[in-house]
Amino acid sequence: MAKNMLSMQQIFIATFVLVTYNSSTFALNLSMSTSRKHTHAINFNRRDALISASASIMGITSAPSRSLAELPKAETVDLAAIKTAQAKTASVPGIPNTSKSGVLAAVIPSKDPPPLLSIRGGLNRKSLIKIPRVGYSFYKTAPDQAARCTAFALRAGVRHFDVGTLYNSNTEVALSLKKYLDIGIDGVNFSNEKPEVMAVLDSAKMSEDEHSLATISGGILTGVLPAPGGSIGRRGRREGLFISHKLSNNEQSTARIDVRRSVKAQISALGTQYLDMVSIHSPLTDKARRMETYGALLELRDAGFVKSVGVCNYGLGPLREIKESGLDLPSVNQLELSPFNTHASIVSWCKENGIAVSCGAWSKLSGADGPQDQWMIIADIAKKKGMTKAQVLVRWSLQKGYICVPRSAAASKVEKIAIAENSYGGVNIGGKSFALTDEEMKIIDGLNVDWAAGKLGRRDGWGDDDVIAVDWEPTEYC
Repeated sequence: MAKNMLSMQQIFIATFVLVTYNSSTFALNLSMSTSRKHTHAINFNRRDALISASASIMGITSAPSRSLAELPKAETVDLAAIKTAQAKTASVPGIPNTSKSGVLAAVIPSKDPPPLLSIRGGLNRKSLIKIPRVGYSFYKTAPDQAARCTAFALRAGVRHFDVGTLYNSNTEVALSLKKYLDIGIDGVNFSNEKPEVMAVLDSAKMSEDEHSLATISGGILTGVLPAPGGSIGRRGRREGLFISHKLSNNEQSTARIDVRRSVKAQISALGTQYLDMVSIHSPLTDKARRMETYGALLELRDAGFVKSVGVCNYGLGPLREIKESGLDLPSVNQLELSPFNTHASIVSWCKENGIAVSCGAWSKLSGADGPQDQWMIIADIAKKKGMTKAQVLVRWSLQKGYICVPRSAAASKVEKIAIAENSYGGVNIGGKSFALTDEEMKIIDGLNVDWAAGKLGRRDGWGDDDVIAVDWEPTEYC
């Protein structure tokens, strides 16, 4: 009882700190686009002091920052770190929601979802793992931009990175991740960036921090308690990241040792010591390779090299293959999911079986191949709410209970700002003003036209030779 009372007292004090922080009157007008301005309070010295105090209250240990020369070099695969991470997969407080059947409810619609979602993972899928609901995808990101995109996303508060062998950018992503892991965000060089871009990135990060602290459900803090840059150490920063990697079709194999070698090679390339999730990028091989590859990933999970296992673009056929085999079900199924193709039957099956649903990048929906009439309705809602069309899609996916991994390049000012706009903080600036109303959600939900991947022109997990017709869909492959 005393322990519970102390916990509630800690939450009360941390909330008081947040309220005190929010009373700051120092404000900076930020230009988020040519059509609107957001006003957001920024006082970095005050922010760091208050966040540090909150972290101390909630039991997060801080340590003085060290120079790069004082830090130990990261090992390719640190078994001790793997075991430590494995032991801590359920350490973040929170009460999991379960369905009537007792299965973890991994798809929970909400108008104001917290930044983290609980999924099953760890040894024998018995641990709860927290995955940030909004990540950043490297699909179609040029490798020579990947390091910079990673840096901008980190600055904007993104801690979930969606990488893959087919994206051919893990080595470049690792360049920014290493600097961040070794020193913190202060170790990442932004000296040549425009102040207005940096202000937007920092505003998104601050908005995420505030919303994380403010999102309290049932007396349990459900967000991530932020800490000042560089204060929590390399291990703490690594535990705060979620690195999700996708195996290509060429890496699927009936020889499990080959699969394990492929994954370990990517751990080495990324320099992250372990991976939070590894997924099969698509079902477009055959049952023998799919199932043996999936079995190898489960072995890596149970050995601690991987914290969870997922799949991508899986329809009902390959999902049922896994269930009928008696193997653990995947933690996440990532789809090209949008208001224009809601994959209702797949989402329903995943929901019933405790599988979280993730939306892939929407890079082609606004192009010439996209559904123009439906897209104009999205544009109208975006204009009325002072949002971008991409932000409407992020809000829609969040409020549906999905994970989402939007993307943007970083070659221009507009693209850099888009990374911030499409982050969790970016769609929560201004409190709940960006939340879609029930009526708006109903309108968007009514836009489904089953827009097939073949018509969309997306090549994420497959190539041109795989697309046999305009109505071709990877989820209907088997």
